Amino acid sequence: MASGEFDLIARYFTRPTRRQPLGIGDDCALLAPQAGRHLAVSSDMLVEGRHFLSTVAPEHLGHKALAVNLSDLAACGAKPMAYTLALALPRMDATFLAGFAQGLHRLADEHGIELVGGDTTAGPLNICITVFGEVPHGQALLRSGARAGDDIWVSGQLGDARLGLEALRGTVALSRADFTHARRALECPTPRVALGLALRGVARSAIDLSDGLVGDLRHILARSASHAPIRATLDIDALPRSGALRRQSRTRQHLCLMSGGDDYELLFTAEPAKRAQVLAAAAQSDTPVSCIGRMEAATTTTSPDEALIRVLDAQGMPLSTPWTSFDHFTA
Repeated sequence: MASGEFDLIARYFTRPTRRQPLGIGDDCALLAPQAGRHLAVSSDMLVEGRHFLSTVAPEHLGHKALAVNLSDLAACGAKPMAYTLALALPRMDATFLAGFAQGLHRLADEHGIELVGGDTTAGPLNICITVFGEVPHGQALLRSGARAGDDIWVSGQLGDARLGLEALRGTVALSRADFTHARRALECPTPRVALGLALRGVARSAIDLSDGLVGDLRHILARSASHAPIRATLDIDALPRSGALRRQSRTRQHLCLMSGGDDYELLFTAEPAKRAQVLAAAAQSDTPVSCIGRMEAATTTTSPDEALIRVLDAQGMPLSTPWTSFDHFTA
């Protein structure tokens, strides 16, 4: 049983570093990106009651805490290098720590990255991870590259994480199989790192889907508008979804697909001339992708956000439901 902060770190989180010059044990870690590469850095925080429920298995929480950060590197086309962990714990719990560390280290090992530092303290359960990656100069995927005429793509399937959350909240009843599938999507997302690397030089813009398709697509539109105003047109029936979600009403499907959040799939755009390269990148990374719409020139820069995203039904008619995205200070 860990008896204090430093014993806790030594017992659950200290591992030898083989790829980075210096890891845990000093005031700073030392990282060594290759020559000609930028260092990509991202931080994400998970707070109990806001980002996860107290019923989540500790090993799943360890996995997700790192996965959501690796997803940011994937959206940038960056290769993961290392990460730090800041952890606030309400109490010393050996069972929780063992499971959390297991899930965390397993995913880190899958991506060949090392824990090189961080902090621990007493307090409400709060997990903050910072990841470090590297990307060749000029090859980073950014939110700001979308242009009129681009295809809009997503990886994987959308909406299952929101479906799992609704099931846990008791607002929807699922079969045992569908509940298991949806809950795993919520608690154990797959960071699309291999796809992000394969999309270098292919995609023109990218973002990971953390706050819902509508909200994250708006980020691409806003960042890309400095070049020329654009809007997005989506085909609702082209949005990839699981059998579990298809068994729900159309209204619930659309809510989960458009506003769900926590999918951690990649949303990206590419020129139509590069469709074959997009599919090749998907095959190379063993990641399914779907073309869900297109970017178009916008007629004005003062349109409300809703007008910048059109969603069409199977007959090509616009759907008028105003979907929203997750916001930490209004949800």
